[in-house]
Amino acid sequence: MTFDRYVALGDSFTEGVGDPDPTRPHGVRGWADRVAEVLEHPGFGYANLAIRGRKLRPILAEQIEPALALRPDLVTIHAGANDVLRPRVDLDGLVADYDVAIGRLVAGGAHVVMFTAPDPGPAAVLRTLRGRFALFNELVREVADRRGATVVDLWRMRDYRDPRLWDVDRMHLSAAGHQRMAIAVLDALEVAHELQPLPLTEREPLPTADQVRAHLVWAREHAAPWVGRRLRGTSSGDGLSPRWPTLTR
Repeated sequence: MTFDRYVALGDSFTEGVGDPDPTRPHGVRGWADRVAEVLEHPGFGYANLAIRGRKLRPILAEQIEPALALRPDLVTIHAGANDVLRPRVDLDGLVADYDVAIGRLVAGGAHVVMFTAPDPGPAAVLRTLRGRFALFNELVREVADRRGATVVDLWRMRDYRDPRLWDVDRMHLSAAGHQRMAIAVLDALEVAHELQPLPLTEREPLPTADQVRAHLVWAREHAAPWVGRRLRGTSSGDGLSPRWPTLTR
């Protein structure tokens, strides 16, 4: 496939958090930038409207209209994972709104790529939410089937159980994880490319005591601030604007 106008929508997953690059807006690169670099050709334009921390309905409210105004022929959208993590969520109502938005993007002439959420089974803290994630993902697959969208099924990508594909916060993809995701998106679109997985450094298993200390450091430096923002009703994306708000090379 050849695309001329690519718009990426969503939350931190699409923004590129976990893949640092100080030369780019917000200091990150991410899989969507990597996909755009492969798709680029004379006349090609790329916009990334994703904002970290956004839940599904704010993504739809803030990003769908600007995306449609750019008349894209390709849209990638990742949304919903931040909602599934909340104590209470109406998955059926949430995905019904998602379905309407995907329909609008398709009607506007875009080929849409959607994503399932990862399987939280390997993560002890999130394992109790595995059933909720599974239900959300099945609803996403139904929307994709109904709207003719492409699905990148992260739930079934078992290599993402490797912690080296995740950032130190255990919530966002690492640079290697973003590269792997770019490959998955291009493969799902059947776009020829030469991207290769980034090399992964071998890690020696930690002694039990060191594992406990590492979990405590993670809880203090990453989990506690995340919970604090939830309690205060704030977001890591408050005050941020889209990285690439208009179509650019």
